[in-house]
Amino acid sequence: MIVKTPRKDASAAQSATSLPLAPADDAGDRVRNYLITMGIRIVCLCLAAFVTPHSWYTFVFAAGAIFLPYFAVVGANAASGRHVADAVRLDAPAIDAARPAEPDADAPAAPTVITIAESPAPRPEPAPPVGDEARDGGADDTGPADPDRA
Repeated sequence: MIVKTPRKDASAAQSATSLPLAPADDAGDRVRNYLITMGIRIVCLCLAAFVTPHSWYTFVFAAGAIFLPYFAVVGANAASGRHVADAVRLDAPAIDAARPAEPDADAPAAPTVITIAESPAPRPEPAPPVGDEARDGGADDTGPADPDRA
């Protein structure tokens, strides 16, 4: 059994499972990460200013308030770090079908070509008017329009 691998050129179709993350989804993830980081920065700034007595942790909060904006901006400008795995082509196993039986020499040969002859369907003719329609030329006879003409 010979298995052909797909060509790696521009005319090959792109697999939907190997496409990268959509730009809108990627931008949404980056904005969310930026806002989370900046929220942590605001908390660090408040804790550095309002927690007393001042000690070593005050400097940790101040360092977070100073350096977190840098990491937030760098992370927001960076492309998505997610790697989408390439699709793997799975070949179906060969099915060993039973070979058809050889035709008998005594049996008549089956026709190899089937011919279908079609003709257009006949159009139905309109039905002739019946009863009151025939008398007044097909007008609708729902009764007199003027009640005094009865």
